[in-house]
Amino acid sequence: MSQNWVRRHHAYAVWEITLKCNLACSHCGSRAGDARQDELSTAEALDLVQQMAENGITEVTLIGGEAFLRRDWLQIAAAITAAGMRPTMTTGGFGLSAGTIAKMVEAGIGTVSVSVDGLEGIHDRLRGRPGSHQQCLNTMRLLGDAGITVGCNSQINRLSAPRFPDLYLLLRDAGMKAWQLQLTVPMGNAADNADMLLQPAELIDLYPMLARVAQRAFSEGVAINAGNNIGYYGPFEVLLRNMGNSDGDLIWQGCQAGLSALGVEANGAIKGCPSLPTSAYTGGNIRERKLRDILLNTPELTFNMKEGTEEGTAHLWGFCSGCQFAKLCRGGCNWTSHVFFDRRGNNPYCHHRALALDSRGLRERVSLARAASGLPFDNGCFDLHQEAKEQAWPDHDPLHFTAAAVHWPEGWPDWQGPDLDGLQLDYQQRIQPALQIP
Repeated sequence: MSQNWVRRHHAYAVWEITLKCNLACSHCGSRAGDARQDELSTAEALDLVQQMAENGITEVTLIGGEAFLRRDWLQIAAAITAAGMRPTMTTGGFGLSAGTIAKMVEAGIGTVSVSVDGLEGIHDRLRGRPGSHQQCLNTMRLLGDAGITVGCNSQINRLSAPRFPDLYLLLRDAGMKAWQLQLTVPMGNAADNADMLLQPAELIDLYPMLARVAQRAFSEGVAINAGNNIGYYGPFEVLLRNMGNSDGDLIWQGCQAGLSALGVEANGAIKGCPSLPTSAYTGGNIRERKLRDILLNTPELTFNMKEGTEEGTAHLWGFCSGCQFAKLCRGGCNWTSHVFFDRRGNNPYCHHRALALDSRGLRERVSLARAASGLPFDNGCFDLHQEAKEQAWPDHDPLHFTAAAVHWPEGWPDWQGPDLDGLQLDYQQRIQPALQIP
């Protein structure tokens, strides 16, 4: 394998510099709270900064836990800047002061994403800390006042989805410039609270709502960044992936773990993506091996190297194994598949899949079969049920999401930009005749 492969492919790293956190999120994949006992020392962290720069990383996002709870975090950020890389940050926004934000600017941090997962009641419930929502909004204001570009990232689940249009308006008015959307999946604490997870069949009602919100956001100057488990070849794929991008018609082109992305845990464990389960996807530790060696020579970091080939789709199973998009998609987000089924290659959170099954009178649901172990970045295992869509929905499921549950604020425009009904009809006419349902 060419040594230049690293420089060509790895550009973006997400670095959990501590697992210490001042929130207690019921959907936290890393089960953050206390610092890891074996977190990297300052000297080890600064050495890793140099290794990242030498291996072609251009941007490093500092996360936790809560990144600013590590004492030397600003020293690390300044070192990233000095090494010619771009430091950014994702934060829960609880407890950041104006003085600390001024030091962030000095360290070179110019973009910060604040995690906001709903209106006040839902956010505080999910984050496990009363007042955390108001702290988020205050942090956004302080960041904007300091000249830092403010983005937000939001989890979409059965608790947050019904009020997503209201959440957009709130965040827009608070100064949000970009919004990354991600579906909550059953990793860590979220595996213990599976009732909040959207069911695969509910995506049919979710995506028209997201498209309508995204259209308004883009028309008002807010970029939409579709996360790795959003979309997949449904009628709104191009719309959701291009609102904030200038690279033409983007569509999902497969998992980028180990290709353009890199994940680092606070103890030096290296993964191809920060979200992937630790036990199954850690390629090595920088205390034992150089970063370049891990990137080039471990199967946990190179499993996506055969993208676009028959061998690159050998891991697919279930619906994904027979899908017409298999070579390009390669099963969608591996993180999502693995935390549902304890193996990658069959992603239930696919819009095209939900629509394809619906056209045949079918739907899918998941139910917990094995609980998670309780470790950071762990997962349980779910059973997948395929059933007639006319079948009565299971009893005792008060969070069941439907389009009727969505609250649209007064005065919300009926349409923005492309005709959503037209996109849906075009999808059906273009895709449905060729469907092959496994």
